[in-house]
Amino acid sequence: GPCTECSCSCGKEADKDPSHTKKKENGDQSCVPKIFFGTRTHKQITQISRELKRTAYSCVPMSILSSRDYTCIHPVVSNSSNRNEMCVELLEGKHGKSCSYYHGVHKLTEHHALQPVCQAWDIEDLVSLGRKLRACPYFAARELMVGADIVFCPYNYLLDPQIRDSMDIKLKDQVVILDEAHNIEDCARESVSFGVTESQLRAAREELDVMVNNNIRQEHHEPLRAVCCSLI
Repeated sequence: GPCTECSCSCGKEADKDPSHTKKKENGDQSCVPKIFFGTRTHKQITQISRELKRTAYSCVPMSILSSRDYTCIHPVVSNSSNRNEMCVELLEGKHGKSCSYYHGVHKLTEHHALQPVCQAWDIEDLVSLGRKLRACPYFAARELMVGADIVFCPYNYLLDPQIRDSMDIKLKDQVVILDEAHNIEDCARESVSFGVTESQLRAAREELDVMVNNNIRQEHHEPLRAVCCSLI
């Protein structure tokens, strides 16, 4: 028989409650879990959303999480090499400027083309609509995640704890699907790895030398200096 918990049931409208909370007969509350679908690349997300359009679940509330590299449409920030930092500076108004695209997010999240009654969409659809409405696709996708039944994203959004926190992704009691899961080891390794050059190591060692020689928190800085020396 038809499912009764999700928004596709019998063609009824999506639950307006962003937490998708359903009340039981005894008055308790139970949350319908989201499906987090992780892929290796953004291109694969496009392929999967295309397949979703062909299923009976094409109109289910959804969202696609991706980096600013793919979704930022600010004319200055999008052409910068450090989009994340520039975006944060604009949002904080550090230089007396703000992002008008961010303030127009509601125009994108409330647009009929992204509502559950319409078909599944992909990143290109979201960015194209964002340019048309002058609204930020990056933050719109995060807003849409709140009421989504299924959320597509790259692996590292689910595996990297720092990204999970920054994107406010809560995986407890949710459904997680990992496409081509044999790539998970490499992704997990990358999420806890860091690249550093020899010149950076030498600069760090010089600074640590000054700290140790001037007896500044020597018990902490001396072991760090030893690590730098051994790596060099």
